[in-house]
Amino acid sequence: MSRIVQIQTNFSSGELDPLLRARVDLQQYSNGAERLENVLVQPQGGVKRRPGLKHLMEIPSAASPANGTRMVPFEFNVSDSYMLLFVNQRMYVFKDRTLITNINGSGNNYLTVSTVTSSILATMCWTQSADTLIIAHEDINPVTIVRGASDSSWTVSNLAFDGIPKYAYTVSVSNPSATLTPSAVSGSITLTASAGVFSSGNVNQYINASPQGRARVVQYVSSTVVNAVVEVPFFNTTAVASGSWELEAGYEDVWSSSKGWPRTVTFHEGRMYFGGSKSRPSTVWGSKVGLYFDFKPDQAYDDDAVELTLDTNSLNTITDILSGRDFQIFTTGGEFYVPQAELQPITPSNFFAKAVSRNGSRIGIRVQQIQSGTLYIQRQGKALNEFQFSDTTASYISTAISLLSSHLLVSPIEMATRKATSTDESDTLFIVNGNGDISAYSILRQQNVVAPSRITTFGDFKDIGVDVDDIYVVTKRTFNSSDKYFVEYFDSTAFTDCAFTGGSAGGVGSGLPHIGATVNVICDGSVLTDEVVSGGGAVTFERESTTSYEVGLPFTVSIKTLPVEPRLSVGVRTGFKKRILEVNALLYETQHLIINNNPVPMRTFDTVDILDNATPAFTGTKVVAGILGYSQDAQITVTQDLPLKMTLLGIEFKLSVHGGT
Repeated sequence: MSRIVQIQTNFSSGELDPLLRARVDLQQYSNGAERLENVLVQPQGGVKRRPGLKHLMEIPSAASPANGTRMVPFEFNVSDSYMLLFVNQRMYVFKDRTLITNINGSGNNYLTVSTVTSSILATMCWTQSADTLIIAHEDINPVTIVRGASDSSWTVSNLAFDGIPKYAYTVSVSNPSATLTPSAVSGSITLTASAGVFSSGNVNQYINASPQGRARVVQYVSSTVVNAVVEVPFFNTTAVASGSWELEAGYEDVWSSSKGWPRTVTFHEGRMYFGGSKSRPSTVWGSKVGLYFDFKPDQAYDDDAVELTLDTNSLNTITDILSGRDFQIFTTGGEFYVPQAELQPITPSNFFAKAVSRNGSRIGIRVQQIQSGTLYIQRQGKALNEFQFSDTTASYISTAISLLSSHLLVSPIEMATRKATSTDESDTLFIVNGNGDISAYSILRQQNVVAPSRITTFGDFKDIGVDVDDIYVVTKRTFNSSDKYFVEYFDSTAFTDCAFTGGSAGGVGSGLPHIGATVNVICDGSVLTDEVVSGGGAVTFERESTTSYEVGLPFTVSIKTLPVEPRLSVGVRTGFKKRILEVNALLYETQHLIINNNPVPMRTFDTVDILDNATPAFTGTKVVAGILGYSQDAQITVTQDLPLKMTLLGIEFKLSVHGGT
């Protein structure tokens, strides 16, 4: 037998895919875990118990939350930011973790948004400019929502376009009986006919000449004169004979109730852009510079409206567009960007797109920006990819950053990012899965750290949104055989889910929705006996609280290391039985944990009435010895079944293993 000492110094690789069980050669193996549940990986490498979820609001059944919800962050200014919750034809407003009531003095706690129904929530898109939120979906005229003079003042209306581009859905051609003389061969020109063949209806139609020349009519002057913009230069300024030119008609508004509306929207460098529509899913339109609602092209000046279509050998239905270092376009068929040489602005003459990769992105899940690039879920929902500019190639690249943890992606339905606000945090990407849990990726790209963990709760997570640094979720929980939907938020001071808190109480918590469920009870920092919520929504505490109490649903923390693979001079020991003799857990401000089913003592009996006080937070090393049992895996499992603080920095352990060959 050989006895060795090993240490896992960090968990910076997060929870690893079971398919990597044999990859003991990877550096990520020694820094990973088999399971990280209800913890978040810190940038320094340790894992910390996730925050609890405080109750904010139960969504009324009249709002049909079972048919869908959508959370949209809205930042009005530095001091005023909001989380907007859309349900069927309603918008709820939250600010500073509080529901805004009496919207517009109506007595209602919501704004009626009649066109935003349950059917569009999962795939709607939005963007913001100053006090205005714009919502886009191919089935509705874009909606504008404007914040007024106060938190409760909001107005909603359909976006009124100043100009809509045209498209020839059904082309028809005529050959007027007249000659046609262009004033110039290119640019903005005047076209003069020898007879009265023009009408005001010819605006936005095309004139094609032989042997060459194509121009778009932009202004009707008279029955014999129109102004036009040349798209293909004319051969010369000689009159084109009758029969050698034609009027190309059949152009209609590209957006309408019959042709559909824009699918996606964003702002970029002074223009508003729409990406895709029901009838033209692969086309991008940009407004005139500074005239956000005018998309009608005129004379192709640099500040004119722009348009491009992603014509490749595959269908490119646009799923999202983004203003980043460059203008980025995500589609079901691939990822594109608009090159801007030397960061020059986009103009009608240089508006074209280059393909980067052919992964495709998932419809309905908005892409997310972090410091290093843009994150998107692959079309099939099996991978999390990063769209990033490479200084080496002076172009974009697309890489899978979930390669080591793809098992955590289970039919993703929503994604949101919380940016780091201090050195003990990293950017965290939250992905809500179809199975009701959340995959949380702690990301520190400067150190090549992508550390995933999973977050579970009593019930299912249905939606998530981040308002600056506040993380809101929609949860579905079943109490007393009844499904209920709640708005909750992660709170670092809470240790339970769907938590209700208060100050001093007469030993009773009331008004609770957790009918029939077992809840944790914390009074003055001490964990009391679990209670079952009565049919009237109340629990009775073991003792009264004097300063604070918390009542909420429990959740279990679980950290399980990967099977130990010591490297001895005689080779690996995968097939040999091993025993972990002793574990030294390196802890920071920890009040409770269990190692391989062995509770770790935290109290020291050196103070008066210590059992009446809250458990002190311990920082240092705790030793657990006498761990019994041989196995081929020799794994360490750290759990926590009490709602108390826990941060595990690393694990040192003594291992006994057969040393023969």
